[in-house]
Formats: sequence, structure tokens, C-alpha cells
Amino acid sequence: MAKGKASRNDKKKADSPQSSKDAQSQIEADDASGESSVSLKLQQHVLNIFRDACAEPLGSDLEPVIQKVKQHLYNRDFAEAFGSDAHLWAYAARWSPSRALAYLQIFQDIAPFITDGERTTPAPNNEMTCLGGGAGAELVASAAWLRLHSSSIHEDAEPEAEEHTIDSDSLDVCCVDIANWASVVLRLDEAIKKPPTITKYASTAAKAANTSLLPPESMTSKSIQQDLLDANLDCIRPLFQTSDLVTMMFTLNELYSTSVSKTQRLLFELTVATSPGTLFLVVDSPGSYSTVTLNGTEKKYPMQWLLDHTLLEASRNTRILPRGKHWQKVLSDDSRWFRLPKGLQYPIELENMRYQIHLYRRLGVGEDSTTPGPSLRVAR
Repeated sequence: MAKGKASRNDKKKADSPQSSKDAQSQIEADDASGESSVSLKLQQHVLNIFRDACAEPLGSDLEPVIQKVKQHLYNRDFAEAFGSDAHLWAYAARWSPSRALAYLQIFQDIAPFITDGERTTPAPNNEMTCLGGGAGAELVASAAWLRLHSSSIHEDAEPEAEEHTIDSDSLDVCCVDIANWASVVLRLDEAIKKPPTITKYASTAAKAANTSLLPPESMTSKSIQQDLLDANLDCIRPLFQTSDLVTMMFTLNELYSTSVSKTQRLLFELTVATSPGTLFLVVDSPGSYSTVTLNGTEKKYPMQWLLDHTLLEASRNTRILPRGKHWQKVLSDDSRWFRLPKGLQYPIELENMRYQIHLYRRLGVGEDSTTPGPSLRVAR
């Protein structure tokens, strides 16, 4: 299989029209080649974390459970799909590993924005809130990204990772989901902080090189069971207030499909609660549409249009927020692929991932959304 796509133009500077043109050309060239910017060694380590954390379900007859979960997801019966521990672990073992690899590549692609962000209320650690992120893919991907970019953890660092180091060597990850994923998050957190299981026949050198993805003090994680669409404000706003990065991975379109008005309210609360400099990352299936009813007439809108309308237009005209723009869209792509590279090993077959991606940066009062910055390096 071909390697995953990557935007390797992040190192290009936007200090001249020619450099911006060169950067755009580099994006197109790299997308065509499908070359990954993450080492095979680190990607395998990510899979080993899931292999160890999900050892029990992977060692059982998992396929019938996977098929049940698939059917419930197809029927949009999420209460049944995620209503038992067996279903949760089957999902984590089957779908989260390949998504974690894709999310790691996505974090690599947006590295300039993460490392160049300037929040007005900085937290002591880097903080990340994953909405709909209970299944652990975001947690493990962010841990692997921290290993690449931390100023003190550089064993797997690529040249571009060294350029975008972060000052803090710790990360606090909050996984928010309607289902109770606490046991999955806890087990993955433990697997991140201890060496992967290796054969007792491994050489002395192999045993010495077998280290944990992160030291225990480098990451904290917690799982919060919360229905985002029906939660009160006292529950919603604290989730965002100290976050440097808020993610919605394959979640937003499901929320829109449940209730457009409640999802718009959630995005408004996100705007109210976040500080300038906070990043909001949305990844979802390409071509996602949601139905909106106006004056008794139903009309389908692209998910991206609804998202842009809420963040870039509707939030400008409220009494709670100062008038003006509150978000800058710094990256957008309707369709990308992540393809698993050859050579990776995992007990069951994994899949490539196609997705759309949109990244927004929270603006300060009076800040111009057209101000040159890292966005010019990769925005399309």
C-alpha cells in the first residue's frame, strides 16, 4: 500500500509572493506523491500501543462483535453501537489504530499552527480537548506527536519536527464523548507510558531500545461522558476555556445530523469560551451534508458551509460577543487520503482513511483575520 499524504511544505516561509507560490507547488507535489512524514518506527509503536491495550479483545473471536458494531453504526443506532464494553473494545481495537496513524499525520501537517500559536491565557501545560474522542485515536496520536515535537523527547524526530518544537514537555488530553470510554482511555494511557510487549527471545539490544512512547509525567488524560448537544452551559464552557487545541474528528456531521440548531449552539459556546490563539480542528468524511428546515422546506447544506457560516459569519452578529470576526480559517481541504504504509504489523486488517479537514484559529478583539502568519504556508 502507498504511504499517507502529507503537507511537507510547512517549512516554506510566506515572506514573499514567490515563496507562497513555491509552498503551494510543494503541497501539490507532496499530495501527488503520497509520501508520509512520520517514520515507520513511530507508526509501528502507535499500533503496538493498541495491540497491547486491546490484547484481550484481539485475542478473542472479535469479528462477530465488529460486524454487530458496523451494523449499528450503519443504522445510526449509536446507543447500541457503544452501549456495552464489548462493543467499545471492539471499536477501539478495529478502527482506532488506523485513525490514530492518520491523526498523527494530520497533527504533523498542522504543526506550524500548533507551535506558533499565541494564546492570551496560556496554561502551564499544553491542553487538548477532543470532542467525540473517547475511542482513543486522538489520545495516542497526540502522544506520538508530543514525542516528535517535545524539546526533550527527540528519539524519533524528523527534520521538520525539530523545526516546530514546543516549549512544554507535557500534554493534558481531555476526551469527551457521549459513551463511557473511561476504561479504554485508561488502558491506552497506561500503554503509552510503558514499553510495548516484546518476545522473551528478543536480543539484549532490542530490549534496551524498547522504551515507552512517553515518560509518565509527560501526559495526563481523562475521559468525560457528556452529551454535547444537551449539556448545560456550566458543563460545556469549562471544556474549552484553557484548551490550546479543540478537535472534532468524525463527529461534527453526526452532531449536525442529530440537530443542526443544537450543534450551532455548541459551536457558539465554543466561540464564547475559547481564548484568542486557540485552534479548532475539524476532520470528517468528505462530501458530508446535513438537512436544514426553513419555513417548512428542507434543504441540504454541505457540513463545511454550515461550519463556516457559524464560525465566520453568524458569530459576528451577537450581543454576547464583541462585533467583528472571531475565527480565522487557516487551512481547508475537501478531500485528502491517509494510506497505511507497507511494513506495518497489526493482528487484524486496517484501512486507509479519506477525509476533509478544516482548521480555525480564534481571533482576539480587533484582530484582522487577513493578517499574514503561519496560515499562508499551508492554507489552500
